[in-house]
Parts: sequence; C-alpha cells; structure tokens
Amino acid sequence: MPRTLREVEVKDDATVEKGSTAKAFGSFFKDVIAGTTGGIAICLIGHPFDTLKVRLQTQPTDHRLYNGLYDCFKKTVKWEGVGGLYRGVGSPLVGQMFFRATLFSTFFQSQQLFAKSPGARLTEDEYMLCGALTGAVVSFVEGPVDLFKSKMQAQIIREKVYGIKPEYRNVFDCAGQITRNFGIRGIYQALPAVALRNIPANATYFATVEDVRGRFAKHFGKPVKDLPSYVTMAAGGFGGVLYWSLYYPADVIKSAMQADNADIRKRKYGNIRNCIDILYAEGGVLRFYRGFTPCMMRSIPANAAMFTVVEQVRHLLNLYF
Repeated sequence: MPRTLREVEVKDDATVEKGSTAKAFGSFFKDVIAGTTGGIAICLIGHPFDTLKVRLQTQPTDHRLYNGLYDCFKKTVKWEGVGGLYRGVGSPLVGQMFFRATLFSTFFQSQQLFAKSPGARLTEDEYMLCGALTGAVVSFVEGPVDLFKSKMQAQIIREKVYGIKPEYRNVFDCAGQITRNFGIRGIYQALPAVALRNIPANATYFATVEDVRGRFAKHFGKPVKDLPSYVTMAAGGFGGVLYWSLYYPADVIKSAMQADNADIRKRKYGNIRNCIDILYAEGGVLRFYRGFTPCMMRSIPANAAMFTVVEQVRHLLNLYF
C-alpha cells in the first residue's frame, strides 16, 4: 500500500533522530574510554609525588615527622619500601579511571552547549565555563577517591608520631569502614573544600590548555586535532602548572579536612573557614604551601602525559570507529 508523504517524513525524521542519538552515544563512549586511559596514565606517573605531597601537607606542625621532601621520601622508602610511595593507590587507580572518564566526558560534552556547529572551537570564556562546570560535576566523583587515598597516606603519620595503630588495612577496607559507619556523609567528608579547589582550578586548566593549543594551531596553520604530540604535551603540562600553582592553598585545605577524623564529633576542623584559621595560626601563609615542591614536580609530567594520552586515544577511536 503506497505511503503518504507525511508517513515518509515521519519515518525519515525518526531515522535521523535515531542516527543522531547513536552518534551522540558513540561520542560520549569514546570520551569515557579516552578519559579512563588518561586516568591510568596520571595515576601511575603522579601517585608517588602525591603521597609525598599529602604527607607533608598533613603532618602536625608541633610534631613534624618529615624535615622536607627528601626526608619524607627517605623515611617512606625505609619504613614501607618502594611500595609506600604507592600507598593508597588502589583508590586512585580505580577511582582515577572513573574520575578522569567523568572529567573528560563532561568537558567534551559540555562544549556542545556553546559550539555553533559540531566540532567548532569555543572562545576562551566558553572553555572556562565548560571547565568550571566540569569541576563542579567531578567533585562528586573525586571527593570520595581523594578521601580514601588521603586517609591511607596520612595514617603513617599518626602511627609514627602518636603511636596510634593504623585504622585501615588497605584503601578498600578504608572505603568499607567509612561507608558502613558514616554513610554518604562520611564518604563526602570535606566536599565543599573539594569543590572550592576543583571549580576554579578546572576552569583555569581547560581554558589554558585549549588556549595554548589554539595558538599553536594558528601558528602552524592547521586544525587542533592535527597538532604534533609535543604541542599537546606542552599544553597539558602548562595547564597543570597553573592548576597547582594558583590553587595549591585550596588543595592544602582540602587535604587537611579529608585527613581529619572520619567521625564528625572528633574532627579538628569544623568547616573551611575554621580550617583556614587553624592552618594560618600554625604557620602563616607558608603553611598553605607545605608539600608544594613534590606537587609541582608531579604537575608537568603527569598532566602532560594525561592530556596527550587522552587526545591520542580519542584520535585512534575516531579513526577506527
């Protein structure tokens, strides 16, 4: 039986809609895979530096266990072996895959809100907005990951300084105990401090990376996707430097509040303002830069590798799928 023109139009519209949905899902899936791979890369390269950073950040001012970066490194290896540098790695290795998948998929997908056409470049302000939105979203993923990691990294300090037996056997035991005893409020301990760092830091990071890539693309006279890998590495590394150098005090606040007691009744810090006051009283402005050296040593190679891996994986997925 012949179909009417209206029936043909409806069927064609449905086909187009189905194709668009499949394409959108495919794009999202590629972003997730690329972000996951980038998470593995940054975790394997950066975790030893992160362990040293957190321990220097969270050690008590009146009973210092470490006299600087090298002393922290030496004692960590002496007491715990090389594996001590990867203390708590289970949480970030598993969590970083999910976290980075969320990070990059949110950033890439959020660009569709501003892009004038598929794949079009955005303005620097638009990239900054996408980065801020990304920072807000991933705080709900990164918060628990960082919490479990920080508690595992910091409990050696309580053991050596105060003689307190380690509370958690491993990072998964830590996650299980906190979840069972304190529920969702427990796993989101210090969430406002996580967001305080993540929103402006990710806005700066992504805007910087895309600005650098855009400038090089203009210089070479080619699309961003065709830029050589060393440009992507440079952009990622420079973005990482600004992320950490500008917002490091917020990271110190976050680490202090996350390493605090899981029981809200026994916490040293009541809120962000209270934490700032206490930290400042302990050492002035310099207290907010404790552990800065290993952080900056980590920022360039880790972020350069992560962003390069993400872009290379996205390129390969677009090439073959």
